[in-house]
This record gives sequence, C-alpha cells and structure tokens, in this order.
Amino acid sequence: MSHVFSRNSKTSLPVAVRGEGVYLFDSKGKSYLDGSGGAAVSCLGHGDGDVIAAMSAQMNKLEFAHTGFLTSEPAESLATRLVSHAPEGIEKVYIVSGGSEAVEAALKLARQYMLEIGQPERKHFISRRQSYHGNTLGALGTGGNMWRREPFDPVMVSASHIAPCYAYRLQEDGETGDEYALRAANELEDEILRLGPETVIAFIAEPVVGATAGAVAAARGYFKRIREICDAYGVLLILDEVMCGMGRTGTFFACEQENVRPDIVTIAKGLGGGYQPIGAMLCSGAIHDAIERGSGFFQHGHTYLGHPIACAAANAVVQKLTQGGLVDRSARMGHYLESALDAQFGQHSHVGDIRGRGMFRALELVKDKETKTPFDPELRLAKSIKAKAMDNGLICYPNGGTIDGRNGDHVLLAPPYICTEGQIDELVGKLAKSLEDALQ
Repeated sequence: MSHVFSRNSKTSLPVAVRGEGVYLFDSKGKSYLDGSGGAAVSCLGHGDGDVIAAMSAQMNKLEFAHTGFLTSEPAESLATRLVSHAPEGIEKVYIVSGGSEAVEAALKLARQYMLEIGQPERKHFISRRQSYHGNTLGALGTGGNMWRREPFDPVMVSASHIAPCYAYRLQEDGETGDEYALRAANELEDEILRLGPETVIAFIAEPVVGATAGAVAAARGYFKRIREICDAYGVLLILDEVMCGMGRTGTFFACEQENVRPDIVTIAKGLGGGYQPIGAMLCSGAIHDAIERGSGFFQHGHTYLGHPIACAAANAVVQKLTQGGLVDRSARMGHYLESALDAQFGQHSHVGDIRGRGMFRALELVKDKETKTPFDPELRLAKSIKAKAMDNGLICYPNGGTIDGRNGDHVLLAPPYICTEGQIDELVGKLAKSLEDALQ
C-alpha cells in the first residue's frame, strides 16, 4: 500500500522511473509520449544534460542560502537574465517556488503598493470567469473557475469576475473581431465603475487561458484596450503567464504578441522546465520604487525564495530558450502542430474549435458541431479521454467545465519544444485514436 497522499485516492497510477526526450517510461517498461509537458511544464523534454550539469555544479558549491540573510549568484544571474527579456518597464524579479506562490506574491505586492502610495481604500481585484490563477487560497479566490472555488468559498477573499474573451463561445453573429474585442474589454471598465474606481487594486488575466478553458487567446486588440482602461483608473495590470509564458506560445513572454505592458507578470512551469520547482513574480521599476521610498520592506516571503539550485536550473533553461533558439522552435513547431491538428480534426464531427498559439494548443469537443452543444457533463468525457490516452501511450491534458465550470470539454496539448515533426505526427495519431476510443 502506498503512503503517498495522491491527488485522487480512488485511482492507482503508474510509477514513472525514467524520462528521455519527449517520452516518459513507467516501472513496467511502457512508454508515454509527453504531449502536455505534464501541465505545460516540460518545455525542454526530459533528461537534458546541460540543465542537469548546471544543477550538479551548483549543488557542489552551494545548496541553500536563506534570502533573509544572503543573496546568491544564481539568483542574481537569473533575475538579470529575465529582466533582459522582459516587457518594457519590468525591472525587478521576486523568485519563488511555483506558480501559485508567484500569484500570491503578485496580489500581496499590488495591495502593498496601494498602501505605500497612500491609497489604502483600494481593496478589490477583478479577474475573468473561467480563469485559473493557482490553488492557494488567495490565487484560487482571485481565479474564476467556479468548480475549483466552490468548496472553499466561505474561507476565501474573492475577486469579482467579468466575462472571458472567448470568441468561439461569446462573439456574436455579425460582430467583427475588433468589435468583439472592444466589447469584451469594456466589461472591465463597467466593473471598475460598479465597484468604484478608487477601490480597485488590479485586473489579473492570462494572456492565453490555460487549464480551465484550453488555450483560449484573446481577440486582437483586447489587451490594448484593457491597458487603456487600467491606466485611466489607476488600476494595475497583472498578467499571469505561469502556464502560457516562457516560450510556450512562441514568444518568450506571451504578452509580447499583444504588444501590451503589464505592471506585474507571473511565470513558473516552463521557467524550470520541470527540473526544479521554481516560479517568479516580476514587477515594474515604479512599483518597486514605491516600496523602496516607503517602508522599504515587502511584507511577504517563503523559506525557499531564490533557491540556488532551482535558480541554476532555471538559468540553464532560460539560456536554452533564448540563446539556444528553443523559443523560436516553439513558434515553428507550433505551426506544424496546428497544421497537423487541422488536418486530423478539422472536419471531425465532435471537434468544435482548434485553437492556441505556438506549442500551446487545444481541441474543444462538442456533441453537435453546428450548434456548439457540449456533451452532457455526466459522461465525464475528459476523464475518459485521459484514461484512453494513457492506454495508448500518450499523456495529454483533458479537462471538463470548459464553458462555465460545469459544461464543456477540451483537450490541452503542450508538448516539449524539442518535438520533431515525426513525434508531433505520433502525438496527433495517438490523440485521434484516444478520442475515437472515448467516444465509442
């Protein structure tokens, strides 16, 4: 009997023993093509010798230094490297151990910033329905995934929520993309005015929504208008790139494709590529300067902030993504993945939408393609697809509740950037068989 407290106590999982490239192997010798990078984590694939060597070298020099007493060379180097590739105005990096921690740090920094500049009445966060910002209570309370939130609602400080920018479901007949982008973005202004502009701290959003909606990119022009609204009312813009950042969508930061400047941005997952737990919250120089001129102390912290070995791993990962050309490869192979998905599923009677950017793609599944009617959630289609895919030697990331937290199903794909065309063909072929098996 296992003594591990697993995510689901009613399932028995294979034991992973080895990783090589885009494949994982279990204790019985079965191989799985890692078509989702776990949860969009393994951007470099498994067993990268350069990252492992960087970790080993750092471990032989310094394994830990508490940031209340000392900084470290790997942390300093990583922060400098990230800022050099960050959006305009981003100047400081707060290194944590994962995505939820990064979002918690962002929320707390945003509130403290308002205190430091003499606006303590600002207390509200706004996000979008069907967003996901992490599983700690602050991040979960800010997110808009109602199924995940419901059990913990009584103990959370909740944000208010506006509609997602979700053209497949919410763009009206006869409405152009530009018109829809403007209408969707203007919901933020309406909500700010409803709450009172002087009471709103920040708006937080994923540039490309990940797990809960399946690689939904905003309509072009949406985030440009969002930035204008935030600036008009003194509201901070927090972009959550925990899942969609670090080259996943074909640029190092996903927001580069929106030509928008955040005040705070969160990253994780691909930052460490799975080799070490790591995340980061990056903020503008203006926000940091307000803290420095005021109390001088960010009232937040965790024991493993800026962990030297994690930072050494991330340094090696980021170097490969940027100088090593893997972000460019993500964009290039992402086009191949898109074409392969279109060829296989474009005419499929139960695939309503194929979407995403770079190596971040999804299929939205429907019972009726013409009416976009979803499958009955009681069928638990996403769970069935996941099981069939595992049987067929494929790890992918199906999820239910795509539309509203209860209805709708999608399959998210986020394979390593090192995938070859042949491996993408293998992924799509195994996904097609798994979908066929689940729909029988």
